Amino acid sequence: MATTALEVQRAGGGTTHGDSGHGGSSHPPTSTGIDSKKLLMWWFLGSECVLFGSLIATFMIYRNRAQDLSVNLQGIEGSGLAVSSGPFPNQVLDQLYTAVSAGVLLFSSFTMVLAVASVGRGNIKAFRVWTLATAMLGAIFLAGQYFEYTEFFHEGLSIQQNIFGASFFTLTGVHGMHVFVGVIWLTMLSIVSFRGGISKKDHTNVEVAGLYWHFIDIVWIVLFTLVYLLPYRDGAESAEEHTEGAMRLVQSLPFF
Repeated sequence: MATTALEVQRAGGGTTHGDSGHGGSSHPPTSTGIDSKKLLMWWFLGSECVLFGSLIATFMIYRNRAQDLSVNLQGIEGSGLAVSSGPFPNQVLDQLYTAVSAGVLLFSSFTMVLAVASVGRGNIKAFRVWTLATAMLGAIFLAGQYFEYTEFFHEGLSIQQNIFGASFFTLTGVHGMHVFVGVIWLTMLSIVSFRGGISKKDHTNVEVAGLYWHFIDIVWIVLFTLVYLLPYRDGAESAEEHTEGAMRLVQSLPFF
């Protein structure tokens, strides 16, 4: 049995003692050749795809139905439901503001790549700079989301106001919580690096954090497209007016 285990370990590229050869991690590679930490993160991100997939599906099912559902609920006698008819997405969403916020978050993916590359080269000073820059960009995104939420609250939109408010705040709020976790994670990595706890052999640990950060960036691209750019039929503006606003946003970008 011991001989068989040793043969399997050698076939997987591991050793019986010391460094596994994969970023200095104590976790040997699995039968797939992928470090166990990264494999666990990929499994976790797969479950996150299910979570966000269900939230996005729910949002799309009730999309453009806020006005109809509000009217129907108000017409139920004795229901005790006080459902307002608005505000609706066309009346509160600001595509330009959210595009800037999305640009900040997407740029943080670039700084995250630089952080992973820096620790791979053993340049810990550069790693600290790019990791803190990534965390700062994530914090700026969260501050922008907080400002957007407060503006919506002032305009009368809340999670219990109508079906759009419920689905919008749930979907974007869950994503915001993931960004917050990522900011805390990157900040802790930076603190550990200042204490001498990060070196070139910890490349895998940083890469795992990078996988998580890139995932929440990709999710926001999907949310920004479905929530902010696609036209709505709810509210005062028509779908044509909403589409024209989205086209003006696209045309204002420097590469158009």
